[in-house]
Amino acid sequence: MKKILLTVVLGVAAVAGAQTAGQPAQGQPATQGQAAPAAGQAAAPVIKDPAEYNAYVAAYQQTDVNAKISGLEAFLTQYPNSVMKTQALEILMGTYQQAGNTKKTMETATKLVALDPCHVRALTLLAYFDRVLAQGGDPNAKQLLADAKKYGDQGLACLPKWIKPDGTSDADFQKTKDQMTGIFDAAEGIACLQDKDYACAGKALRTTVDGNPADFSVVYPLALAYLGQTPPDYQNGIWFAARAAAVAPAQAQAQIEKYARSQYVKFHSADDGWAEVLAAAKANGPQMAIKPAPTPAEQAHAMVVATAPDKMDFAQWEFVLTNGAQEDQDTVWNTIKGKAVQMNGTVMSTEPTQFMIAGSSDDIDAKKADITLKFEDKIPVKMIPKDGASFDFQGEPASYTSNPFMMTMEKGRLLNAKPAATPAKKPVVHHKPAAQ
Repeated sequence: MKKILLTVVLGVAAVAGAQTAGQPAQGQPATQGQAAPAAGQAAAPVIKDPAEYNAYVAAYQQTDVNAKISGLEAFLTQYPNSVMKTQALEILMGTYQQAGNTKKTMETATKLVALDPCHVRALTLLAYFDRVLAQGGDPNAKQLLADAKKYGDQGLACLPKWIKPDGTSDADFQKTKDQMTGIFDAAEGIACLQDKDYACAGKALRTTVDGNPADFSVVYPLALAYLGQTPPDYQNGIWFAARAAAVAPAQAQAQIEKYARSQYVKFHSADDGWAEVLAAAKANGPQMAIKPAPTPAEQAHAMVVATAPDKMDFAQWEFVLTNGAQEDQDTVWNTIKGKAVQMNGTVMSTEPTQFMIAGSSDDIDAKKADITLKFEDKIPVKMIPKDGASFDFQGEPASYTSNPFMMTMEKGRLLNAKPAATPAKKPVVHHKPAAQ
């Protein structure tokens, strides 16, 4: 996608340079029939020295790229203070671009900015090439990004003062300014991302991506900028991660798609709906809203709808009675209250008429009691299990508290049967992410 944007840069540079780069007038009186400059139109620079004029024109009119470069370099060396210095540098910069010599293009652009700090064509090229070279793994990436940001900021400050080149329509001029804005913002955004200033990166890169939705070099960084914020902006981050997967180079698509999906699952708690989001992103359709993970109350309700309370395990009872709406809690509690249940648990502590038990695997791991088992008679000392032991028991749910969760079971009995299956693990609680 860099090639596509580079085409835009070349087009922008051509429009930006159209105003001044041209053939100068020679220092001599106007001949009969020679037209004067139109009103409001700048007169062409005048070279008074015939030798200087001939040297410039000879270089300017070369059709061979290498010959034009040699001629312009020789002209600038021989006439370093020429009135045509800026124009000669502009043509030289464009010719180096045409020759594919990035290093010399940038060197020439730097000279132009030194002459004119608001030379938008040169600033555009410097901001673009510094940013792309840095993203391409140049060992001097840190300095290149700092320079890219400097030129980007400089360009954004200069654009409002840029005068429309002669012969350019208002529509083309505005289009060019919009493209330049995107290039300058991209330079700033990537630099901000490198500095982990995610808010700055997101704001700057969004402008660029809106104008270049298929440019992976800015789409993927935009996704990272949104997802790097605290809290993460999952709505925008997931969408642009999916867009990045859609426009990524073939060799990177699978990896980017895996990352985008992982962020979706992290936010939504499952991958249902992911295929639709990815399809919309690949079609470059309008941005889709990403549904967040269900709240604990929604998860509890889904459990009640899916499984009858008397078929649930203890961990599910605990989850619903802790997180469910009152109606769902009542549905579960009214079904199990007073009914004898047999289960396995781990002893946390004991008294002759009461055991404190961990009944779910999570609470067993945390060594936290969630059941108070009461006996009608004292349990003989020789039958009391040791703390930390797993054992089978029976009891009738009598009451519970939601937070912290504790179920009291009465009419407790020790069972001699083989240990029951491993205690169920409590469902994962998916807390709703903070609003963006």
